[in-house]
Amino acid sequence: MSIIGLTGNIAGGKGIVGDLLKNKGYEYFSLSAQVRAIAQKRGQEHAPRSVLQDIGNEMRANFGTDILARLVGAEIFASQGNLFVIDGIRNTGEIEFFRKRKDFLLIAITAPQKNRFERMLARNRPSDPKTWEEFLVMDARDLGQGESATGQQVGACIESADFILPNNWSVMSLEERTIMVLEGWKHN
Repeated sequence: MSIIGLTGNIAGGKGIVGDLLKNKGYEYFSLSAQVRAIAQKRGQEHAPRSVLQDIGNEMRANFGTDILARLVGAEIFASQGNLFVIDGIRNTGEIEFFRKRKDFLLIAITAPQKNRFERMLARNRPSDPKTWEEFLVMDARDLGQGESATGQQVGACIESADFILPNNWSVMSLEERTIMVLEGWKHN
């Protein structure tokens, strides 16, 4: 079994790496999808990112910092596959849950703020900020500034990564470097 976790800045390029891994036969899971499912049940399917962050924080506060990892872990356990990619790791409790397995690799994808803001404007998701000021507030919170232990901790998650892939070149470059990481990991 091989489990690859993805963390990193919002709009940093995790989706590119996730798509690459799906194309290589990895079954895709998203911790954010767990949060969005709760938002949808509450009638907040088009909620701004701050509301989604609040829901994730609430879930971790009520059920443990690894709750999202446990929910996805149950889906992985029920799967017949042996190659998995988990997108959207945002709290170190989620990392600790998956680190119990020796077949877990955490990759962080990072990118400059300006590039990420431009990507968010281009993709135009309802939950994404629409102004630079909103982006800066969302980004600081996502990194963990002012957050509790049950909150957003992407900065600490990036620091905990086995590999950090900067995404400040081309998509092809990011994909090539991801493949190099995977090949190096498989040979260890």
